[in-house]
Amino acid sequence: MHTLMVLAAGLGLLLLCLLGAWWPRRQVQALARGVAILLPLWFIAAAWNMWAGVTQAGYSVAEETPMFLLVFGLPALVAILIGRLALRRPAD
Repeated sequence: MHTLMVLAAGLGLLLLCLLGAWWPRRQVQALARGVAILLPLWFIAAAWNMWAGVTQAGYSVAEETPMFLLVFGLPALVAILIGRLALRRPAD
């Protein structure tokens, strides 16, 4: 359940980053900037989640690494796909 909540938080942060980048100019290409903002922020958040799992919940690094890859990778993959689609689209 915790993993689903963290994934939802990652996708929510993606939405906020995309809206924050799109809103001032209202151009689809600005969504790529939102992706660039999200990726380092989400990497830090996912790494913090892994650290908490190891130090607070008592999981080993080997147990937490696949969860880190899932928690970071899924929102990052969605973000990268959105960014690539935004860069392919003709200017508004």
